[in-house]
Amino acid sequence: MPLKALDYESLNENVKKVQYAVRGELYLRASELQKEGKKIIFTNVGNPHALGQKPLTFPRQVVALCQAPFLLDDPNVGLLFPADAIARAKHYLSLTSGGLGAYSDSRGLPGIRKEAAEFIGRRDGYPSDPELIFLTDGASKGVMQILNTIIRGAGDGILVPVPQYPLYSAAISLYGGSLVPYYLEETANWGLDVNNLRQSVAEARSKGITVRAMVIINPGNPTGQCLSEANLKEILSFCFQENLVLLGDEVYQQNIYQDERPFISARKVLMSMGAPISKEVQLVSFHTVSKGYWGECGQRGGYFEMTNIPPQTVDEIYKVASISLSPNVPAQIFLGLMVNPPRPGDISYDQYIRESKGILESLRRRARIMTDGFNSCRNVVCNFTEGAMYSFPQIRLPPRAIEAAKSAGKVPDVFYCLKLLEATGISTVPGSGFGQKEGVFHLRTTILPAEEDMPAIMSSFKQFNDEFMEQYEDHRGYSRM
Repeated sequence: MPLKALDYESLNENVKKVQYAVRGELYLRASELQKEGKKIIFTNVGNPHALGQKPLTFPRQVVALCQAPFLLDDPNVGLLFPADAIARAKHYLSLTSGGLGAYSDSRGLPGIRKEAAEFIGRRDGYPSDPELIFLTDGASKGVMQILNTIIRGAGDGILVPVPQYPLYSAAISLYGGSLVPYYLEETANWGLDVNNLRQSVAEARSKGITVRAMVIINPGNPTGQCLSEANLKEILSFCFQENLVLLGDEVYQQNIYQDERPFISARKVLMSMGAPISKEVQLVSFHTVSKGYWGECGQRGGYFEMTNIPPQTVDEIYKVASISLSPNVPAQIFLGLMVNPPRPGDISYDQYIRESKGILESLRRRARIMTDGFNSCRNVVCNFTEGAMYSFPQIRLPPRAIEAAKSAGKVPDVFYCLKLLEATGISTVPGSGFGQKEGVFHLRTTILPAEEDMPAIMSSFKQFNDEFMEQYEDHRGYSRM
């Protein structure tokens, strides 16, 4: 019989090439164990509310009123909702053409894009144009939209940091492009060396690949480092010299757990560098309501902002955005509230600050508990999580463990993570899903489990790890960095 279009053998080959480790083999096994009644701690994905983080009160009040506008007509509404939440709900409903059930402009509601532009202006000290901001269903959709616009075929390469967030490898595969890795240096706290970038570009060009864009994830996922201003200047100069578009994944900009290296946006550094760089380097920056102290992953709200992108290209991106008619409207309102939160003097300000500070301070403590916990384990080394939501410890696997993994038909860190899952219920992601240097093994875990549960989780990890090492160590040596 002839093959049908949706028979596996006749599918689009690009779809078959897609790998997405965050929801891969480990996650599927964890889901099976959960169905069998085992308690699973899902630390495989940055999903704060799933691990017990409470939503911020004010944005939920505003969106609740927008979702149920008849409440605004109830004479008792003021008993249930603060006056500033009521005022903001009326404000956002006035921006729509029929409430939350109506499509918006394909770029998002103009009023909310204006609020995003004002936020960027306050953050960076340089004005932003709302016409160059598109609201999206989470940052991931924006990243995919831009990669789809850039990649013309297999000969087009995108520079991606390794270890990388698998959204990039998956989307580049899906659109038929080529991922060009540049390696972050673990011994230098996951720093970025421009010489390494040059080598990566030269190697890609020697294979006939045209490198078109460069991705930075700042703060880093899965590595948790924060880029310094000096490093960002080097990156922007490199993009200027090599004629690359810079894609700035800045979704963790609120998640900073140390004071030495605050978040600085790529756009702020670009604008500060002056002409010709500030006028010529093409930059697309991404942000979301899914991360930070908001953690509203399920709402799917995000934006991207374009700098130095020609008007004709913006029109083409708008045309493609129009195919989906409209980004999720409730999520657009969440985004508006994130970029324009309660101000000093507002009724809800004190509660908003108390809640958001409480989440960030707890995350800072959890980052420290987890880093110290990993570093107390046999054959485990871990850089401190400066920002984002993840720990990325290196597991120095003994040769016998590597041999046992090969015998089981598993990549060594997958083998380790599966054993960890079966023994403890802790669901992580093997480092091989993010890319790593040959012969070096990691796992990624979020720092999101509840603070009161963290000591027990780290104790459980330590017990498993030390027993694993005892079982497989032959005291002749380990895998090296």
